[in-house]
Amino acid sequence: MTDLSADVVVGDFTVPFVISRPYLNFRICGGDYEYKTCLNVVVNGQVVRTETGRATERPHAATFDLTEWLGQDAHLELVDEADGEWGYVRVSDIVLSSTPTVVTVKPPLYAEALRPQLHFTARQWAMHRLNPVEREEGWLNDLNGLVFHDGEYHLFAQRWNKCWIHAISNDLVHWTELEPAFFEESLGTGVQSGSCVVDVDNTSGLAGPGEGPAMVAFWSRNDNRSQCVSYSLDRGRTWTHYAGNPIMDLPERDPMVFRDHRRAQWVMVLYGDDRYQLLRSDDLLHWESLNSSISNSFECPDFFELGIAGSDESRWALVRGDGRYSIGTFDGHTFVEETPQLQVDGGPHFYATQSWAAPGGGPHLHAPQGWAAAGDGTTPRRIQLAWMRGGRYPNMPFNQQVSIPCDLTLQQTPDGLRMYRQPVPELQTLSRTRHTWPARVLSPGTPWQIGTAWPLLRITCNATLAPNAELTLTICGTQITVTSNSIAILTPEPTPMSADQPTATAAKQPTITAVGKLDIVVDTTSVEVFANGGEASLTACVQPGHYELTLTASGTDCSLGELEVVELASIWPAV
Repeated sequence: MTDLSADVVVGDFTVPFVISRPYLNFRICGGDYEYKTCLNVVVNGQVVRTETGRATERPHAATFDLTEWLGQDAHLELVDEADGEWGYVRVSDIVLSSTPTVVTVKPPLYAEALRPQLHFTARQWAMHRLNPVEREEGWLNDLNGLVFHDGEYHLFAQRWNKCWIHAISNDLVHWTELEPAFFEESLGTGVQSGSCVVDVDNTSGLAGPGEGPAMVAFWSRNDNRSQCVSYSLDRGRTWTHYAGNPIMDLPERDPMVFRDHRRAQWVMVLYGDDRYQLLRSDDLLHWESLNSSISNSFECPDFFELGIAGSDESRWALVRGDGRYSIGTFDGHTFVEETPQLQVDGGPHFYATQSWAAPGGGPHLHAPQGWAAAGDGTTPRRIQLAWMRGGRYPNMPFNQQVSIPCDLTLQQTPDGLRMYRQPVPELQTLSRTRHTWPARVLSPGTPWQIGTAWPLLRITCNATLAPNAELTLTICGTQITVTSNSIAILTPEPTPMSADQPTATAAKQPTITAVGKLDIVVDTTSVEVFANGGEASLTACVQPGHYELTLTASGTDCSLGELEVVELASIWPAV
């Protein structure tokens, strides 16, 4: 192919060619809008490679590896469907070659040095799935629309405000990332946080005869007032923006929608002006205010009913984006808090939680008809995830991770109702080699060192501590400190980004009952700590370090039960 230069003002420009050599080298600059300012290679009607201008005025070298399609007819497609700032793309020096201009040596996908092996992370940018030579961060932030449908757990998360990434699992442990569910409707309008439901009874009418049920996603545009809908009729594989968007124009955002089975209505929780507003609907598309609001609240709400363990009663839990939650009653109109606002998790990297309602919660006397997919008379199992906001992964093709799925239960304590969270039992399927040490008394001044070379661990132990005793477990340079009534974590920071940034992050979570059982999950770049079956927890991102475990007592002796360290397998294939 001869050289070609182009600067399209607005529109597409297509050139046919035969892939006679394995590499297509070129230079490109301009906007960094996926599918909007880019150069594509199209084979058999499908875009197989794409590259944007990366928001730079200086052309950079790029290479498409076309080995897979040697000898086939193709089209080179230059796309400029953007205007305004960076609303252009320029391409030059397009040459088919036997050698690539840009050569990038990449480790196998999911085997990168800092890739978490027990936690979900985004694969990479969508455009770079179509250009494996290039490396870019696979970003994720707020979790959206966790929904269980037809045997699959669906995980959605924002990629900034451009699209919802999408992954599925049938066991909560192993994940398959699909193509992004949907992108913003048009350049700059945005697609922000929200939720997803399954319209089993087709109340929306979005499913035609023989179709569905519809998966219906709710989200906000960048203007923080336009509430919109996208829907899927094929189990979440393809999505359509609702033609009537926006369905509401309110100065709010982060729509969280759920089915209130007791009153046969849909309920929406919207965030704005430091409070949540409640709305109702019969058909998911037309909403009316309940004239009920919840003050002292903070974005990304999650609202659900939980049965009280050991009781025939239930309560509602309202979880705020910053991890605070409160327990109370909900009559279909008003939420009345019965507890102070409490912290779900005391760790430094725990934010914007969402949860699944799935079969398996067990029988409950007051379960409303159709409360869960498991059938009448049972409560849904409530499974929570959080965005582990703030972790650092330099030079990696991904950025940010998601916490381990945790079962939520409502427990009665001496201080009233509390929500417990502990790792789902499915995590045990990753167990490989088990090491145990018998019970012992650990005295101050005599550290106990346990050599471990495997980076993926689950550590469990029962501890009995006097009021003046302190037990410290150190792993990956992270200190976990346990007292009779609290757990705390101290994580060293990587190289500070500024002179006034702290070199370590400390966090603490109190307990109501005496700390007894400890459950610690260690991944490549994270540590999660659980005490007393989920009464308290700490979630923290860490930097890889020595996996030797050291236990130290201070103050007075610490009595330890059997210590178990289990090596875990990766959740990713071929790792």
